[in-house]
Amino acid sequence: MLHAPYGGSDRDHLLIRVPFTFFAVATVSLPLLGFVACIAVSLLYHFHEAAYTHCLVINYLPSISAALSLTPERYIWRFCIGLHSAPRFLVAAAYFSFYRRRFSGRLLEQLLSIFTLLCAVSENAGLLLLTYVCSTETYSIHKGGFIVFIVSSLLHMLSTCRLWHVISRHSLSSEDMTSHYYKIRLFLFNICCCLLAGYFFWRHNKYCEPGIYTLFALCEYLVVLSNMAFHMTAFWDFGNKDIMVATPPEGKHI
Repeated sequence: MLHAPYGGSDRDHLLIRVPFTFFAVATVSLPLLGFVACIAVSLLYHFHEAAYTHCLVINYLPSISAALSLTPERYIWRFCIGLHSAPRFLVAAAYFSFYRRRFSGRLLEQLLSIFTLLCAVSENAGLLLLTYVCSTETYSIHKGGFIVFIVSSLLHMLSTCRLWHVISRHSLSSEDMTSHYYKIRLFLFNICCCLLAGYFFWRHNKYCEPGIYTLFALCEYLVVLSNMAFHMTAFWDFGNKDIMVATPPEGKHI
């Protein structure tokens, strides 16, 4: 990832140059469009199967796991996440490189940068696991992937907020301030939705009240959407950067 005018005979031959803002929007749009499409298809064509509950109470929204276990929803979601996952690993590496330069000589932040990278990688791995192993196929593996995804996601957001708190204290950039502002609020919103989802899930299993599973599903949707929005803050973090693919100059070999 470079931010410099391209030119000169000593530079590599440019093949592809993509603004990071476009890259960030496209990367997050894939799971967003897949998520909306899967929920819409479930509601329109598989409502009874997707909204089914074990105690047969009234439910108006399918849980994400229920929606993604159906066909063709599972294939739509797998296609979108398959395309989405590779850029996510690239973004995680880009953030780590950025933090390493930004916090040169600061041991605590350097260690936190490594932890943030590990959380980002495990979050993406957990997402892939729960995506390609449906709850109706091997529930224990799907559940494990979900736990890895949620825990890694929360830890990743927490450590990222801490790093950007340090950055915002020593930066006069409006983009840095805006990014930190939204990161904090999206993280807090995500935690609240996770707690509410857990509460409604427990209450549904304990009392089987009509409509409670719908509230659980709604909170689950908000957890996913706020997670996507958090990752979209890369729009401000790398807004003036480009992603480049280039060939080596003549005479140089890899």
